[in-house]
Amino acid sequence: MRVIGDEGEQLGVMDVRDAIRAAKEKGLDLVEVAPTAEPPVCRIIDFGKFQYEAKKKANEAKKKQVTIVVKEVKFRPGTDDHDYDYRMKHAREWLQEGDKVKATIWFRGREMTHRELGTRILQKLENDLADIGEVEARPRMEGNQMFIIFGPKRHKGSVKAERPPAPPPGSAPPPPGAVPPPGAAQPPPGAAQPPSSGPAS
Repeated sequence: MRVIGDEGEQLGVMDVRDAIRAAKEKGLDLVEVAPTAEPPVCRIIDFGKFQYEAKKKANEAKKKQVTIVVKEVKFRPGTDDHDYDYRMKHAREWLQEGDKVKATIWFRGREMTHRELGTRILQKLENDLADIGEVEARPRMEGNQMFIIFGPKRHKGSVKAERPPAPPPGSAPPPPGAVPPPGAAQPPPGAAQPPSSGPAS
């Protein structure tokens, strides 16, 4: 097998017993890192430390992953104002926390003939959440339920025009005939112009 030292140095092709002996002499472990290579590759490392670092890297990668959670609020066509406000406030909190919200209207029996009641509730909810959420899926029916999906509102940054910086004190004035940059102070009419600094003839 081909052996790599604990500092990354190549120790060459060695017999298994010699490789194990070399690892034990350093108080380390011999770990196979490329079993399908020809010959197989082993490395002399601290296996406990190797496992710890691998787990630490996996946890860091997991933290960087963005987890999108969809939370649900449920209404009935006859939901009263008190229950509506209670569920609407929960939806606002979830959107402010960065979660998505699925609002569902459940219909039973003859309520299916009055779908407009569910549509009104979802339209009211859309208006009440307009400042912090935006519709990602318009209201639609699935079986005996109507639902809409909201996502956190994306804030678009405004681009502001920047004024050019003022010249530092004591800097040379612009040459005669030069066009001053936008925003620069204009000389008053009739003001004397500075003499030209060109070479004398």
